[in-house]
Amino acid sequence: MKKLIAFLTIAGMLVFVVSTTTFAQDEDAVVTDTTAVDTTVVVEVVQAESSATTLEDEVVEAKGFHQVLKEEFIAGNAMFMSFVLLALIFGLAICIERIIYLNLSTTNTRKLLNKVESAVETGGVEAAKEVCKDTRGPVASIFYQGLSRYDDGLEEVEKSIVAYGSVLMGRLESGLSWISLFIAIAPMLGFMGTVIGMISAFDNIEAVGDISPAVVAGGIKMALLTTVFGLIVAIILQIFYNYILSKVDGLVNAMEDSSISFIDILAKYKK
Repeated sequence: MKKLIAFLTIAGMLVFVVSTTTFAQDEDAVVTDTTAVDTTVVVEVVQAESSATTLEDEVVEAKGFHQVLKEEFIAGNAMFMSFVLLALIFGLAICIERIIYLNLSTTNTRKLLNKVESAVETGGVEAAKEVCKDTRGPVASIFYQGLSRYDDGLEEVEKSIVAYGSVLMGRLESGLSWISLFIAIAPMLGFMGTVIGMISAFDNIEAVGDISPAVVAGGIKMALLTTVFGLIVAIILQIFYNYILSKVDGLVNAMEDSSISFIDILAKYKK
């Protein structure tokens, strides 16, 4: 199920990127046509200079954010920028999968404890097992594991809860190392593009034999753009990463607190 969610997320993001690029290209054609119309109007009405200026301003304002983003993406060297974009896509895919998984794992522990206590009081351990089996989330799984060891004594129940709790914590933290990798690698790819851009600028200076702004501007712009995009990707993924960590910490605290209350309930009704 996790792999399916991650695959669908990645596929959706790739489709979005392709469709956005296509739409941006279509918008380029529309803007070009609009520019041609504005040029015709200026030729026909030479005296209306103020009107022509207004039309030109409208053409500039017609560029959307995604259009500007696309132009800067191409200007920053598509090869390096593509790697940064892939880091963002795969990182977001893992983040979305983790958020969905953690949200599905969230349980109202107080309500579950009340149900388990009522089941133990009225129907015994088997009834409590059914309650835990019908409830999703790691807390219910821990309770079920503890109830399975109920006949061996409370000490065995505690050992079982501690051992199984460690396993569930590992599942909750699964994928975080990959998110950390993408957070670290995105700026590195940007810095690599920066170095390549500076090398390109110096190559142009060597070829031309002149240090004019026009010669070095292209390489320096590419260097700065790759760094900016790499840092933006790292910032976005870092926000998601911290949110996921907070969710994991909340679930772990809920597991620990509810386990203590669960042991107290079993001790209360232990014969």
